[in-house]
Amino acid sequence: MRAVSDGATGLKGDARRQGLLRVRGRSVAWVPPLLLLVAIVAVDFRTSSDFRILSWIVLVPGIAAAICGVWGTAAFAVLAPATYVAADVALPHEFEAGLPDLVLAGIGGILATLACVVRVRSERRMVHMQDVAATIRRTVLRPLPPGWGGLEHAAVYLAADSEARVGGDFYDIQIGLYGTRVVLGDVQGKGLGAVEAAAALLGTFREAGYHEPELATVADRLEERLQRHILMRVALGREDGERFATAVLIGFPEQEPETVEAVVLGHDRPLVVGPDGVRSLPPGHGLPLGMAALDPSGDPLPVHRVPLRPGETLLMTTDGVTEARNSDGVFYPLTDDVAAAVAADPGIARPRRLVAFVRERTLRHSGGRLADDTTVFAVRRIKVAEGVGNGDGNGRLQA
Repeated sequence: MRAVSDGATGLKGDARRQGLLRVRGRSVAWVPPLLLLVAIVAVDFRTSSDFRILSWIVLVPGIAAAICGVWGTAAFAVLAPATYVAADVALPHEFEAGLPDLVLAGIGGILATLACVVRVRSERRMVHMQDVAATIRRTVLRPLPPGWGGLEHAAVYLAADSEARVGGDFYDIQIGLYGTRVVLGDVQGKGLGAVEAAAALLGTFREAGYHEPELATVADRLEERLQRHILMRVALGREDGERFATAVLIGFPEQEPETVEAVVLGHDRPLVVGPDGVRSLPPGHGLPLGMAALDPSGDPLPVHRVPLRPGETLLMTTDGVTEARNSDGVFYPLTDDVAAAVAADPGIARPRRLVAFVRERTLRHSGGRLADDTTVFAVRRIKVAEGVGNGDGNGRLQA
């Protein structure tokens, strides 16, 4: 399990591939095969005819094919037979290995070069796919500027599939006509279907969060969008109609600096973390997105207004945190663990430190093996004295 990170694009893939074989920015991938070549010749000259290893020189292009580029491997494919001829001629006639081993070295060099071509192409294809996944991730989880919407924020995202690097978790902050809105959600399922649903919901949130005066209306718009998305996917034969998403919607009214509005749609309730302790938002919210038909009453979604004092942080997580298990099958005790940490050090309530703490403790509790995508997202209002660009306003963590 690891946190996702943005990938480089284009020709930077080669630099990433050889990153571990560089010193001061220069490639040293040629050093191991060259040392092996020198060692084989040196040992061969110092051993008797009963122990001839000059024919081992065929290994040199093979080692180069594993760590060097195509041209480097081709160079060793030529150098190895040439060195073989020079060393063999320098030996007494009765010790010469002769033509058969020379042919072996030549054929080995050709095969090593071809294998290197295949390897480099595969690596470039893999880097390209990683770049595509990183682009998708940046589209779904767009970078948030420091102090965006008057909020100090921090987030960490851990993909259950470290190769895919993106999943169905999503979060965002949207500045609007009626204050700043925050969303965190988790689409049921995995794979590209979950990513598409998350992207559809985020697009709707960014528009509705900006224009709609009521937070409940934003939630209704998200419900309608998911239903339309599922309908289209079913018509295309790509869905079975069972897709849903849990979500948390938070509103920060401009005229009420010590109040937040909250709608929790089948999701774990956010925690309010401050120097004085930890508390949960009140229960009694709506059903998950995509399940409105299961509520026959048709009552409007309840919007809870909760006091949020200066210095208090809203901590939101997906079920990758709350359902993380240790070797005994015990779930991670998020609330108790955060409460104990804040009691020992009130500074942990700051978003960046809080997110880093939850990430570390979740991975430690689960032994680094998380069964689901995991997102930790923390926000709090910026104090006037702090300023928009102060401190750790943009605390996205990566590993």
